[in-house]
Amino acid sequence: MNPSEQPVATTSSPASVSVPVSQSVSGYRVDGQSAAQPAYLQLEDINKSFGNFVALKNIYLDVYPGEFVCLLGPSGCGKTTLLRIIAGLEEQTSGRVIQGGKNVSYLSPAKRDFGIVFQSYALFPNLTTTQNIAYGLQNAKLPKPQIERRVAELLETVGLSGMGHKYPSQLSGGQQQRVALARALALSPGLLLLDEPLSALDAQVRVKLRTEIAQLQKRLGITTVMVTHDQAEALAMADRIVVMDKGYIAQVGAPYAVYQRPSNPFVANFIGVMNFLQGTVIAPDRVRCGNLVLQATQNGAEVNQSVKVAIRPEEIRVLTDTEAQANPQNLLSAEVQSMEYLGTGYLVTCVPDGDAKETLLIDVSTFEARGLGLSQGSKLKLYLPPDHVQVFAV
Repeated sequence: MNPSEQPVATTSSPASVSVPVSQSVSGYRVDGQSAAQPAYLQLEDINKSFGNFVALKNIYLDVYPGEFVCLLGPSGCGKTTLLRIIAGLEEQTSGRVIQGGKNVSYLSPAKRDFGIVFQSYALFPNLTTTQNIAYGLQNAKLPKPQIERRVAELLETVGLSGMGHKYPSQLSGGQQQRVALARALALSPGLLLLDEPLSALDAQVRVKLRTEIAQLQKRLGITTVMVTHDQAEALAMADRIVVMDKGYIAQVGAPYAVYQRPSNPFVANFIGVMNFLQGTVIAPDRVRCGNLVLQATQNGAEVNQSVKVAIRPEEIRVLTDTEAQANPQNLLSAEVQSMEYLGTGYLVTCVPDGDAKETLLIDVSTFEARGLGLSQGSKLKLYLPPDHVQVFAV
């Protein structure tokens, strides 16, 4: 037996227990589930270099059966390279890929158990929808009646019943992507890989299809890894998000956890909108930012250490004078510099009194803005709840 085909133990080793993200950002394994449940896909110390350029550094990740994991990050962070290594389309410089208890690290794509959907759909233009979906089934030499049943089932699954006779050029972008998804699922693979599958679609279709794909994935229970640079997609679709930066894993966690408790300034700034203020820790739960002293319960820095103080726009509250008197801590006066209308509300840029260098973004609903008579130059009392003020060492 080829060494790369030998089965490996699926019981989690001591190295695979969850590690708090505060302890490491470059070489940890995050399981997120009970160690008693074996991972279906294991990435063990994956490294990839292209000449002198290091694309991936010490990647450890466990993906569990039926889980939907998103690899999220900016262009050039290594997420697509990692997906290609999982598929065998790219060979890692070092490390192992374990799928279903089998070492597939150096197997060709044809010998791996996965279906893949590309950003460009990659449909055969000269084949009908039915023929595109049936392509892999025919190569597997399945009986014709079985192929016909499977194709009909898949057309219904992706909502394209009655369109089997159409060619790709006769379908919308969303319909073409459904065909690509059906083709990837045709052979009932153990793993589904999605390479930015929605990026070529317009906004409304993208939102609709991301919901359909997430629901379909849950219904089928297929283990799925998706690459995206769209934070909204990752937050809406994933069970866990793997945030990547410059070839390493910056944080892994459930969407809510990654959004609400980012492990470092990069994650905080990349996912959603975040305000940052420069400050210095003056007590275990106090930070000075210019003329402002903030209480911050999320403070792990040392006294006298320079830090970045972070808070999201939606966490900042606009108080009336009466409310301000009842909340003297973490209160500041600010002037509205500009207002950006977003339909459901405004993204308001404010300048705190006495500190023209810093600005704060706050979310204000249309109803609230109307009640406040909000306009450029308005004076506001802003409350920064201590539980939502996060402190990052710099």
